[in-house]
Amino acid sequence: MKLLLLILLAQLCSASLVPEIEKDPEYWREQAQETLQHALQLQRLNQNVAKNLILFLGDGMGVSTVTAARILKGQLQHRKGEESLLEMDKFPYVALAKTYNTNAQVPDSAGTATAYLCGVKANEGTVGVSAGVTRDRCNTTKGQEVTSILRWAKEAGKAVGIVTTTRVTHATPSAAYAHSANRDWYSDGEMPPDALEGGCRDIARQLVENIPDIEVILGGGRKYMFPKNASDVEYPHEDKHRGTRLDRRDLVQAWYEAKPPGKVAKYVWHRRDLLALNLSRVDFLLGESWHPRVPWLQLGAKGGTPGLACGAGAAGVASQGCCCLQGMLLASQRDAVTPKMLVPHPEMLAKQALHEAVELDRAIGLATRLTSVKDTLSVVTADHSHVFTFGGYTPRGNPIFGLAPMQSDVDRKPFTSILYGNGPGYKIVAGERENVSAVDFAHADYQAQSAVPLRQETHGGEDVAVFARGPMAHLLHGVHEQNYIPHAMAYAACIGSNRAHCNAASRPGASVLLPFLALLFLLC
Repeated sequence: MKLLLLILLAQLCSASLVPEIEKDPEYWREQAQETLQHALQLQRLNQNVAKNLILFLGDGMGVSTVTAARILKGQLQHRKGEESLLEMDKFPYVALAKTYNTNAQVPDSAGTATAYLCGVKANEGTVGVSAGVTRDRCNTTKGQEVTSILRWAKEAGKAVGIVTTTRVTHATPSAAYAHSANRDWYSDGEMPPDALEGGCRDIARQLVENIPDIEVILGGGRKYMFPKNASDVEYPHEDKHRGTRLDRRDLVQAWYEAKPPGKVAKYVWHRRDLLALNLSRVDFLLGESWHPRVPWLQLGAKGGTPGLACGAGAAGVASQGCCCLQGMLLASQRDAVTPKMLVPHPEMLAKQALHEAVELDRAIGLATRLTSVKDTLSVVTADHSHVFTFGGYTPRGNPIFGLAPMQSDVDRKPFTSILYGNGPGYKIVAGERENVSAVDFAHADYQAQSAVPLRQETHGGEDVAVFARGPMAHLLHGVHEQNYIPHAMAYAACIGSNRAHCNAASRPGASVLLPFLALLFLLC
């Protein structure tokens, strides 16, 4: 009798998981027909010249992260979650990108950044150089430099920029402007003597020297811009925030000095200063937090650091100003999953990682509202994946950070739906796997369990999704090498080397004289 009651209770609970409308077959048929009509409309290709280019790059945002973020977004809106849509889900074209580096099956963020920004695959740990460069060897760099889509836009007379939630000298954004045999050479204080003697320059120096007229730079890691032991403007008494430069240069001052006469340049380090700017009167903007990785999500609403959507909005407003930034290539990066201190996935902080993915979704939505599908090519992708997964036969609407509805049939302990293949979440208590019911697994700092113990979780090697919308978005389809992405985007915008098609006769709606906005969101 007791067993029968339990079975009836389970059936009643299962039935309540299904929204009433979804029990009607017509709901699914009508939904499919509506999707079919949208697909049929795609037969009319948008072959306009892309006036605007937007690349959102979620560092480590693999397909499992995208799916889990979609569920979280819906649950934050008090829905079950699985049926909700991310902004990128609304993009009509989807491809897969192969992420391997030339010398690595499972890639790092430097080699992949070189691929999707410079259009050339490279070795792990190197940025803005070909595979002829060996990591750490300065003397292999000369003549192996490769240029990025940011420089291609600049050479075409466009305005460009970088906005990132990590340090602006991090591997992901630095491939847009720097050429380095080591992604970690943030300032000369991190470089070995032989590299300095060999004439190699640190990444922060290259930021202000290689392309000195970048219109917008927003990110973190300002200590790499200042002389060694120089006090930080925000935290003057904390040693860890002091400057690191051995050459004693103040690169913010160098940034100011490199600007043409008559142009207005502004440096900000606090949210209030950014929000107070009249962007229509600013020609060049540099904003830097002290953070090696800017905690946009935690501080965006209340603290001193602007949110990612705020950064996207500032760039969008600036680009549409009457005179200041007409046409722009902006790079912005969400660092939810790169292997750095405080970064969610490598530290196995799944809750923080997925909330940051939802924050990225807000920025995508804002940029979509600020632009038009007729003249704006928007692309959302990732540099690589992570060994993050969720499963356990969870029922519909199960909290994404919750427990699976079963115990292990081996150790008889519960487990969370979210797990990692490796990382610091491997915990043994009294010779057995930790019982997650004894800890607060819903806490923001909870480290999900992993199968293999490592101090930091690793990247994943599978393909990543590429979502595209706007002019020539159909060029992103099927399975591509990752380095194809900037070539397709450049073709759409008539920048770079392949411009033979850029005349009115060969491109319907073509006009290379249109103002240009290229927003590169390198969201690590």
